Amino acid sequence: MAYLDNVRTFARVYELGSMSAAARDLRISAAVASSRISQLEEHLGVRLFQRTTRMLNPTEQGQIFYAGAVRILEAVDEAEAEISDVTENPRGTLYIAAPLGVGQRLIAPAVPKFREKYPQVHIRLRLSDRRLDITAEGLDAVFILGQPEDSSLRIRKIADCSRILCASPDYIARRGQPRSSADLVTDGHDCLNLRFPGAPEFQWPLQTPDGVKRIPVTGPLECDHGEVLTGWALDGLGIVLKPVFEVVEHLRARRLVPVLPKEPPVPVQMACLYAHRRRQDPKARLFIDFMVDHIQRSLPEGA
Repeated sequence: MAYLDNVRTFARVYELGSMSAAARDLRISAAVASSRISQLEEHLGVRLFQRTTRMLNPTEQGQIFYAGAVRILEAVDEAEAEISDVTENPRGTLYIAAPLGVGQRLIAPAVPKFREKYPQVHIRLRLSDRRLDITAEGLDAVFILGQPEDSSLRIRKIADCSRILCASPDYIARRGQPRSSADLVTDGHDCLNLRFPGAPEFQWPLQTPDGVKRIPVTGPLECDHGEVLTGWALDGLGIVLKPVFEVVEHLRARRLVPVLPKEPPVPVQMACLYAHRRRQDPKARLFIDFMVDHIQRSLPEGA
């Protein structure tokens, strides 16, 4: 297995562009990662990376070897998957990612039930509201809200999720209820927006009497954490656009109230993305099937 470990380490260093990042991803030390690359280079008789104090770039030989390394690793994964099919006893580790709200409310609570059924499958769950690169970050599946940017991935639709504009009663009492979507801009309402590096300019797609309009909104507060935005809305700091399932309890308790209920946001797709392979890892397929069923049963009616 030593050679395979070396190849797997090489692939992660190549994909992440960093020895330390690959080491963290593989849960080994940077020294071990470096040693594995050196052993592989000695075996092949070529340098796979050009190293400087600040840069790590693949050589021409490294670029050629990476393509073959990916095929090797996929073949091993498929062979192990076939064994799992035969034994009906899936094992190994799954790397899963999801937006914070989806992960906290829908996926994480169901993980213990999944583990009861498949105790030899380990779950590494990463929650982030930014878009993740499923290949570069070594993920088996990514749950998303919205449209995928990478068309090479397979997509499994879960649901169309209703969204809502909402604010605290204190904010509405202080600033007034917008009468139309145009008032969000003309009246200078404080709109709370989810922003992360590379995020596009903010436009809220609202269903108006004249059709869908994309309203350019601004505000003094932004964050890359959706739950922070919800907290700010509860504190009366502005209007937030959220999937209904994330704020349904606050709406029922009247801690948040709807804004522009006759011009609601366009629903957003919830889906699961996974890499296109000739044969999907059975444990990944089991996890996705389990979570899709759980999420569809757990979403509030109308959400």
